[in-house]
Amino acid sequence: MTSKKGIVLVTGAGQGIGRAIALRLADDGYDVAVNDISTDNLESLVEDIRLKGRLSSMHKADVSVEDQVRTMIENVRLKIGGGRFFQIVANAGIAKWKTIDETTGEDWDEMFSVNAKGTFFCYKYAGRQMIAQGRGGRIIGACSVSGKKGSAGLAAYCGSKFAMRGLTQAAAAEFGPHKITVNAYAPGAIETALLNGLDADVVERSRGEKAPGDWKGLISTNNSLGYQGTTAEIASLVSYLASKESHFITGQTISCNGGSFFD
Repeated sequence: MTSKKGIVLVTGAGQGIGRAIALRLADDGYDVAVNDISTDNLESLVEDIRLKGRLSSMHKADVSVEDQVRTMIENVRLKIGGGRFFQIVANAGIAKWKTIDETTGEDWDEMFSVNAKGTFFCYKYAGRQMIAQGRGGRIIGACSVSGKKGSAGLAAYCGSKFAMRGLTQAAAAEFGPHKITVNAYAPGAIETALLNGLDADVVERSRGEKAPGDWKGLISTNNSLGYQGTTAEIASLVSYLASKESHFITGQTISCNGGSFFD
């Protein structure tokens, strides 16, 4: 039986924050479609969602390719019954640690292609579908503390996340008259494969000066609370942004960082 709460699509759901969000929204009573650039981890996620009594489907797509995003959203609407597509969590993203001097044009384009352009395509086609349905909706994107505060070694990543934050505000202004809210979540240091990848980048470029875990350990506790967040904290924030109770919040990028940065 389809959920009365409707369908949510979570991109970049194969691991980390995306996977935690998909499972939390299933617990909240939504049917959850999941996406990633590879289906390697999606089959088990779909099964876990179905074991919670919710419908699910998996959708392989590269969010930086417009036609793939358009087709994915149409397939989500068709596969989980009745065209009741009310929400998207545009979570897919990538990061690399490189100094400005080391960053190539290809690095810059790759970061913006996934993090900014990919989010734009998700907002565009999800918004189009929600407007056509005429019943409002929720659009939620993945920003970062790096979308609010620049950091050495993350120039391209920071730039892409600052762009995504501006996009969120513009989309909120355009979609608001259709009762569609558009918000984003901005995590600090969260234990994920992305964070581990950045730590590995730092180790590689330190030429033996840093050991694995040094950089991650430093940024993970460099906040007011003194400890690292988990994917569950981000999923709980998204749970609220997806709820009916959040209807008067739009255009916001909400921090969840333990106090490493204050808005």
